[in-house]
Amino acid sequence: MDVILYLVDFILNIDKHLFELVAQYGIWIYAILFAIVFCETGLVVTPFLPGDSLLFASGVVAGAGLMGYPEVLATLLAAGILGDAVNYSIGRKIGPGIFKKDTRFIKKKHLLHAHAFYEKHGGKAIILARFIPIVRTFAPFVAGIAIMNPARFFFFNVTGCIVWVVGLVSVGYFLGNTPFARDNFSLIVYLIIFISVLPVIIEVVRAWFRKEKPE
Repeated sequence: MDVILYLVDFILNIDKHLFELVAQYGIWIYAILFAIVFCETGLVVTPFLPGDSLLFASGVVAGAGLMGYPEVLATLLAAGILGDAVNYSIGRKIGPGIFKKDTRFIKKKHLLHAHAFYEKHGGKAIILARFIPIVRTFAPFVAGIAIMNPARFFFFNVTGCIVWVVGLVSVGYFLGNTPFARDNFSLIVYLIIFISVLPVIIEVVRAWFRKEKPE
């Protein structure tokens, strides 16, 4: 419970914690940022780690002159691209075995549908998933299980990561240190988190209404 409370506090007050980490660890902050984003995108078991808010806060810290803007971009781009690649590779490794037969939790026909979906719309899904917490963690894993074409996945993995990282870090870098942003930083972080999870909320509500609708 203490770990969960600390994690929630870290996400909601990420600017304060990040400034503290920079002061405490100096240049090692880049390794810490890399580890957090790599785990959030590369390991299915850690979708709860901060993503969007961390990118924005990193841009703010860089804008304050405590980290290098190019170094932050390079670190987070490497972490995001490698994370998705590892996640995809894990899914692809276990995918063929799952395709051979039905399992308790996964049906072969569902995987065939997923494979067809990723071959047709996979690029869009990989890019959009970058901006949705939790979905961002699972999308490359499912793409791997569905045996999405590796070259196609690589292209959209890199493209999506560039848009995600450069976009959020740059907003933090250029706007995060304005008087308005400094006075309303927590509100901005809450807004980023809300916008990030909004597609999930909309989909849950739509699914609920479909379930409640009489046949």
